[in-house]
Amino acid sequence: MENNCSEQTKEAVELLKKLIATPSVSRDEKAAADVLEAYMKEKGLNPQRHGNNVWCASPPLIPPRGEDPSGRLSSPLGEVGRGPTILLNAHIDTVKPVAGWQHAPFTPTFEGDKLYGLGSNDCGGGLMALLQVFMLLKDKPKPYNLIYLASCEEEVSGKNGIESVLPLLPKIDFAIVGEPTGMQPAIAEKGLMVIDATAHGKAGHAARNEGDNAIYHAMKDIQWLSEWKFPKQTDLLGPVKNTVTIVNAGTQHNVIPDTCTFTIDVRSNECYTNEEIFAFFQEHLTSDLKARSFRLSSSKIDVEHPFVQACIKEGLKPFGSPTLSDQALMRFPSLKLGPGDSSRSHTADEYIKISEIDDAISLYTKLLSNF
Repeated sequence: MENNCSEQTKEAVELLKKLIATPSVSRDEKAAADVLEAYMKEKGLNPQRHGNNVWCASPPLIPPRGEDPSGRLSSPLGEVGRGPTILLNAHIDTVKPVAGWQHAPFTPTFEGDKLYGLGSNDCGGGLMALLQVFMLLKDKPKPYNLIYLASCEEEVSGKNGIESVLPLLPKIDFAIVGEPTGMQPAIAEKGLMVIDATAHGKAGHAARNEGDNAIYHAMKDIQWLSEWKFPKQTDLLGPVKNTVTIVNAGTQHNVIPDTCTFTIDVRSNECYTNEEIFAFFQEHLTSDLKARSFRLSSSKIDVEHPFVQACIKEGLKPFGSPTLSDQALMRFPSLKLGPGDSSRSHTADEYIKISEIDDAISLYTKLLSNF
């Protein structure tokens, strides 16, 4: 590790090493949550926990402008100030390690400025940087409440993750999600809807002119999906993207299949709701369709939002992200801003640069201190 790193960065990296060495594949994050909770207690914080989600809150030490200095609001966290509440969020879970790792995925390994390990980039760097920033700011005067939340099940959009925690928190006014964005603000991200489709036919013997091949019905729908383009798109997120990713049919070579199933991966932009897209597909496809969920919506924060403007003043460039995060479950303004590069996520030999964590802690602190 570089000797010129801040003490906060050194703390962040040491804890990240422990988390890399603690497997935390989605829905199996208990051990990692234990490590994080123990660290927070060791540092004198008062962490709360729900399942494998761990968080703590810091109320403002000065009242926001125009508020009664003695006014307090109650919440499941206890008392918090009347000011706005900012959420600092990142996830502790990882995907399963893919094939091709040259470094052991659960062994933190340094090579120069790089720290290799599963979850280092997605999103251990943001998780650790935001925690250090929370500890730096928790006792400083600020006209807002600050909540740090390390959530689980992000990689599978699980219902035991952030969705289960938000009802336990005070009203959130704004959130920073520490996904890897190269510390550029992603002010919009595409939503996700997965549709299971079933084309129907009639079974028959392949040697005779009988039956009704379900594969051929599915092929017509798949061809339509490959050609259809939704007309509305934006500069930030571009067009809606629908992709058939799985096809299954048949039991043996001499039997005409009576069903063919296929899966549609839909990445929605901010012009259409998932429900609107699904209804449109139902009108134009002959297969039976079933959406697994409508809950993972596209999200966008106004470029005029004060925090976005603060980012722009620092020379950062807002953009739209094609990848999904827990922002899809947030019904309040949020943006993604974190160290690392999204292209490293879910790949063999994932890594984060120590300098990226160091820079992130500095930039987060500056943005929030001046916000």
